[in-house]
Amino acid sequence: MKLVFLLEEPSMKYLLDEILPRILPENITFQTVPHKGKRDLELSIPRKLRGWNEPGDIRFVILHDQDNKDCIELKRQLFEICQKNTDRPFLIRISCQELESWYFGDLNALAQAYQKPNLLQLSRQRKYRVPDAIPMPKEVLRKKLPEHQQISGAKNVAPFMVIERNTSVSFQQFVQGVRRIASLGNEVV
Repeated sequence: MKLVFLLEEPSMKYLLDEILPRILPENITFQTVPHKGKRDLELSIPRKLRGWNEPGDIRFVILHDQDNKDCIELKRQLFEICQKNTDRPFLIRISCQELESWYFGDLNALAQAYQKPNLLQLSRQRKYRVPDAIPMPKEVLRKKLPEHQQISGAKNVAPFMVIERNTSVSFQQFVQGVRRIASLGNEVV
C-alpha cells in the first residue's frame, strides 16, 4: 500500500517526510506532493485524483491549513471534490489554524531545534496551552523566533518532534487519521 499526501505548501512536505516514518508501519510507502498554496492545491486535487495511474493500493491524504475558515465547511468542500474524482480511499485533514500550530504543540521540539530553552516557558502562558487556538501562529512564531523560515523551520523542528507529546488536537487527529487509513480496507475516512 502507498499513501499519497497532497499538501498545501512545501514546508508540510519537509515536516511529513521526517515524521511519517514514525507514524506509519514499515510496510506502507508514501509520497508527499507539495503545492504552492491552497488555491494551487484545490485546483490540483481533481487532476491528481483522476490522473493517478500507478497500479496497486493507492490512498490519498489531503492536508490543508484552516486559515480562519470554517473547518467543517472547508472539509465538506474538499470531501466533495475528492468524492467526485476518485473511487480510491482518501482522508482529509485540516491543520488548525496553520501548520505552525503543530510546532507550538511540541514546545520541546521548537526549543531544541532553535537551541532556545526559554521557549519552554511559553507553556506557562494560557495563550500557548491550546496551540490550535493561537490566532495567526505563523506570525506569532516569527515574533518569537525572527530567524524562523517556513521550509528551514520545518526541516529543523521535525527531527525533534515526539508524536505522542504533541498537544495540538489537529496534529493528533492527523496522526490518528493517517494510521487509520493505512490500516483499513477500501472505506473512505
